[in-house]
Amino acid sequence: MKIVSVVGARPQFVKAFVVSRRLEPDHEERLVHTGQHYSDDLSAVFFEELSIPEPDYNLGVGSDTHGRQTAAMIEGIEEILLEESPALILLYGDTNSTLAGAIAASKLDVPIAHVEAGLRSHDRSMPEEINRVLTDHVSDLLFAPSDLAKTMLEEEGITDGVHVVGDVGYDAVRWARGRAADRSEILEGSTLEEAEYVLGTIHRPKNTDTPSRLTAIVDALADAPRRVVVPLHPRTEATLREYGLWEDAKRDLEIIDPVGYLDFVRLLEGAERVVTDSGGVQKEAFYLETPCITLREETEWQETVDCGWNRLVGADRAAILEALRSTSWPRSAPSLYGDGHTAEKIVAILEASIDR
Repeated sequence: MKIVSVVGARPQFVKAFVVSRRLEPDHEERLVHTGQHYSDDLSAVFFEELSIPEPDYNLGVGSDTHGRQTAAMIEGIEEILLEESPALILLYGDTNSTLAGAIAASKLDVPIAHVEAGLRSHDRSMPEEINRVLTDHVSDLLFAPSDLAKTMLEEEGITDGVHVVGDVGYDAVRWARGRAADRSEILEGSTLEEAEYVLGTIHRPKNTDTPSRLTAIVDALADAPRRVVVPLHPRTEATLREYGLWEDAKRDLEIIDPVGYLDFVRLLEGAERVVTDSGGVQKEAFYLETPCITLREETEWQETVDCGWNRLVGADRAAILEALRSTSWPRSAPSLYGDGHTAEKIVAILEASIDR
């Protein structure tokens, strides 16, 4: 079976590697990197750490407006699909790369398999929400991480080809946790102590491109009861400088360069809690039982909120500080997103579907 897999951003590299390992022995995979994340810190380091082979195709699209970036990806992916004639295209998550792959494949009548189908934040102002909704509606196989995700699909009239398989991110975290313990030296090479720091990540445009929101977040983190370590996204640094917040952030927060996946997992597991606006970090924190404070008003991972491991605080300074100071968190995390063998289930379903 020949499969074209499309990735373009850090979360997709992590998801794809666990599935690619299961495909490798018996199937022919063509890996397409769109270039959506193109710096070494956000791209190449993940290929190296996860032992992902060099992509068969690198479109090198880079940063641009949503429309121009997606259009360039559609054009490049279409050419690859015409050349390779795969049995299906495998897409992950909710980036512009995902939507581009879905559009290109649907126009060529190439079957589409979508990993992380059915996630909904119900915020149509988020580009990711539009991407995931549109992708789900043209997909033939929809791999939902939870029963709630399946319900979201059913409410939109999508019932055929839906499989609740769990989350490939859980597979990845289980693998990375053990590997990071042996290989990551990010804590040993610093003055950070286990459970004595807060990890922070800020990258969503709603937070970084709105001065009042970014100011409130930085001010709250500056007053946190513990040191706050922030591996800083390049876009966030640019807006901090633009809004005159850079000097305050450098003074009050421990800003470090972006880190690889293993180092990030080690930092996240060692943190007393995490403050983030990332969907992926929310669930990684849940798997590692690190309390999560989410700088959004909604989440596509609602189950983590319902069970008490995740708190939605938006960009409200008082709410952020209250969550940072709270001692009321669950003792253990329930099993919500599968058993850590999601990749195996996905490959088995792909094989059965193509054989029909």
